Amino acid sequence: MLSMLALILSLTGSPTQSGAAPTDVDVELVLAVDMSGSMDLDEARVQRSGYVQALRHAEFLNAVKSGRYGRIALGYFEWAGTVNESSVVAWRVISNAAEADAFAAMIEARPVGTRRGTSISNAISYGTALIDSNAFSGMRRVIDVSGDGPNNIGPPVTPARDIAIARGIIINGLAILIRPSVSTGPLDQYYAECVVGGPGSFVLPVHEPEDFAIAIRQKLILEVSGLPPPPRVRLVDATPAPDCLIGEKLRPGFLDRVYPELDK
Repeated sequence: MLSMLALILSLTGSPTQSGAAPTDVDVELVLAVDMSGSMDLDEARVQRSGYVQALRHAEFLNAVKSGRYGRIALGYFEWAGTVNESSVVAWRVISNAAEADAFAAMIEARPVGTRRGTSISNAISYGTALIDSNAFSGMRRVIDVSGDGPNNIGPPVTPARDIAIARGIIINGLAILIRPSVSTGPLDQYYAECVVGGPGSFVLPVHEPEDFAIAIRQKLILEVSGLPPPPRVRLVDATPAPDCLIGEKLRPGFLDRVYPELDK
């Protein structure tokens, strides 16, 4: 536990001396990017490129400059069954094109690779810890989660989401539907009901690889500017709500594993 805390504190990027006031920003935004094995390398590269393009786009920079302080705190990491700690780009203040370009370049320079498992819960918990331990004071605090499947390893996702929301963190989602799974149901609905939360939270779907850059840019602009999001995805009344444990239930040995949350 102490080693994990030390790691997280080392990733905040701008430590302050004890008692020093945190830096005011319009939003503390951490990008939690899915690189699970269900994405092939081409999709992973297109997704990575979408984030890099969005951070360098004039509309994103205009959104940053339009805030009260004209600056945001930005962090980034990639995840699968666990968080890939070598992918973490530490917190940086973004207030102009040069700073955004430097941040995008650090993402761009990392090798692209996928890993086994999909643990949205671990990604949310990691993002929550990064936000709680950073050296910034944001008017809003946001975890931006992308994903192409439901949580299927690690703790259940809803308790992790609820803890983040209780700490004043908003969770938004990018549901990747390029190769939708029939067995797990509509992923955008799963994200809407089981992953995102907090005031004004939303889900944006991506149906084609060429949609990545536009969807990511749209999402970042909404998160940075605080503009009203598009309507949240909802099921029609005749459709059952998604099962927030569907990913776990499809894994072998699910019934042999014990989650305290399931005993209530």
